[in-house]
Amino acid sequence: MTREYLGSVKGVDRNLGRLLAELRELGIEGKTVVIYSSDHGYNMGHNGIWHKGNGHWVLNRNPPATANIPAGQRPNLYDNSILVPTAVRWPGVIRPGTVVDQPVANIDWFPTLLAMAGVEMPAGITMRGRNALPLLRGEPVSWPMDFYCEYSTHHQSHTHMRMWRTERWKLLRDFLNPGRDEFYDLLEDPAESRNLIHSARPDVREAVRALNARILARMGELKDPVLKLLGL
Repeated sequence: MTREYLGSVKGVDRNLGRLLAELRELGIEGKTVVIYSSDHGYNMGHNGIWHKGNGHWVLNRNPPATANIPAGQRPNLYDNSILVPTAVRWPGVIRPGTVVDQPVANIDWFPTLLAMAGVEMPAGITMRGRNALPLLRGEPVSWPMDFYCEYSTHHQSHTHMRMWRTERWKLLRDFLNPGRDEFYDLLEDPAESRNLIHSARPDVREAVRALNARILARMGELKDPVLKLLGL
């Protein structure tokens, strides 16, 4: 970690401490929910890159530039880019040390915050997120362990990345740049260091087929405009 980023971490830690101290000083610490989160993860040399989903190479030998991806750029959907740090403190409700293993997305915060505040869901609105409060309470709940992700870059690089991730498998397809598809066995390779997209393993071929079908189905549900580019 560089001095610049170490200073940023210290700054966040220091000011979060000031916030918690102020709640305590005001006497409302016990009835205030504190949520710390982020909008994206970060790579600090992981997989040879720096930054987030629009990262750039810093450790590995750069691949040659293409018409859509300049030299040094590494558009990606690595776990380090898409998983965000999150901590929730709610005295008397969420037990200290609680760990939620299920994947919770940022779109889940709206229904979760409504539930925390005891507010009913407004009628007539589209809601794609789920109330994660039962997970935070440690209650048994049926919760999907896989998720879909999409990221189209339009500035330094140009991509149409679509991804499906399960507990074990992860398939990423770049529909704008043939040859950039990636597939990882997260059980054997949690660091996503070995792209198995061309592997002949029967289990890999079947997983690629199944996850590709899920990606295309979700794109259809969302009326993804990229489908028109594919003639679908």
